[in-house]
Amino acid sequence: MSAPAAAQIRTVAVIGTGVIGAAWVAGFLAAGLDVVATDPADGAEARLRSYLDETSDLVTELTGSAVSERGELRFVATAAEAARDADFVQENGPERLDAKGALLAEIDAAARPGVIIASSTSGLEPSALQAACPVDPGRVLVGHPFNPAHIIPLVEVVPGGATPPETAQVALDFYRLVGKKPILVRAEIPGHVTNRLQAALWREAYSLVDRGVVSVADIDTAISNGPGLRWAIIGPLTAQHLSGGKGGLRHLLEHLGPPTQKWMDDLGTPQLTPELADKLVAGMDDEMAGVDQAGLVADRDRLLVDIMRLKRAGRNLP
Repeated sequence: MSAPAAAQIRTVAVIGTGVIGAAWVAGFLAAGLDVVATDPADGAEARLRSYLDETSDLVTELTGSAVSERGELRFVATAAEAARDADFVQENGPERLDAKGALLAEIDAAARPGVIIASSTSGLEPSALQAACPVDPGRVLVGHPFNPAHIIPLVEVVPGGATPPETAQVALDFYRLVGKKPILVRAEIPGHVTNRLQAALWREAYSLVDRGVVSVADIDTAISNGPGLRWAIIGPLTAQHLSGGKGGLRHLLEHLGPPTQKWMDDLGTPQLTPELADKLVAGMDDEMAGVDQAGLVADRDRLLVDIMRLKRAGRNLP
C-alpha cells in the first residue's frame, strides 16, 4: 500500500527518546504534530518532558510557534503501541544492526499499512534494515538527522532497495513540512553522505595532530574561524565557485586544480590506534581545561538558532 501524503501525517511515533529522539519530539511538536513516544529506559518519560521544558524557549524562537500551537505528547510503554496509532514512525534505537532489526520488526508488525518507518541510523544501510521487516520492507528507509536535531535542519533520506520512489518522495515532503532541509541520498553507502564528508575532514585532522603539525585546539580554531564560517552559509562547493570570481568554479579549478590535486595526494591515512586516540583525547582535555561544557553547549545552541534565523533572511541562500 502506498504511503499517505505528507500533509495527511498528523501523528508521529518517536521510538527511543535519547539525545536524538528527544530532539525529534521537540521538532515534531513545534510543527503542530501530535507525538506518541516510547523508550524502555527507567525515567525516560520524565527526562523527555524535562528536556522539552528546557528547550521550549529556543524552539519557540527558532520556529515561531507558541506553546499553545504545539501538538500533544503521549508516552506509551512499547514500540508496538506507539506505532499502532501513528501516521509516520521515527525510530531512534541503538546503533547496532541486531538491536535495530528487532525493534524495526516489532514496529513493522504493528504499524498500519503504508505508514513510513524512518530510521535515524547514522550509517547503517536501509536494505539491511528492510531485511528485518517482512510485513512491508519497502516502507522502511533512513531519515538521518544531525545533532542537535531540534535545531539543525538537515535530514538525509536514504531509500533501500525495496523502497518505491514515491515513498521516498513522501518522506522528503514530510520533513520539509516540519521545517527540515532533507536531501535524497541516491545510493546506499556506509555513513550515508554527510558523515563521510565529516570523516574525510577528521581523517586529515587526526593525521595533522599525529604528525605534530598542529594542536587539537588549533584544528578547531582553523575550521571554526575559517572555512567553517563560509560552509555554514553556502557549503564548500559553492564557496569554491564564489572564490573563482566571474569565472566561477571552472576558473578556480583551472588555476588551483593542480595544487589542489597535490594537496589531496598528500593527505594522511592515519589509523585510530590507542596511541593516536590518547593523543587526541589529551589534546581535547587541554582545549577544554577550564571550560564550562554545559555553558559551551548552551552557547552552541543559541548561536545555531541565531545562524538559522539569519539564513532565513537571505533570499539567495540554499
